[in-house]
Amino acid sequence: MAQVTIHEAKTHLSQLIQRALAGEEIIIARGKEPVVKLVAVAKPKRQRRLGMAPHAIIYIADDFDAPLDDFAEYMP
Repeated sequence: MAQVTIHEAKTHLSQLIQRALAGEEIIIARGKEPVVKLVAVAKPKRQRRLGMAPHAIIYIADDFDAPLDDFAEYMP
């Protein structure tokens, strides 16, 4: 965590932004008193949308779980 004065922040703002984007917290102070924390904004999570894979939908026959004729002799 680095601390800089307001004057230094004005002079080197783009460099401080790059450091914040890299994960560093930058404290901006008025004199020796910290007044602002510069941190990167977290990226919002992508919302999942229903129905985005229509090609993956499969259909099952109504008699899917009915006994097979080939296995009739094995059934009690």
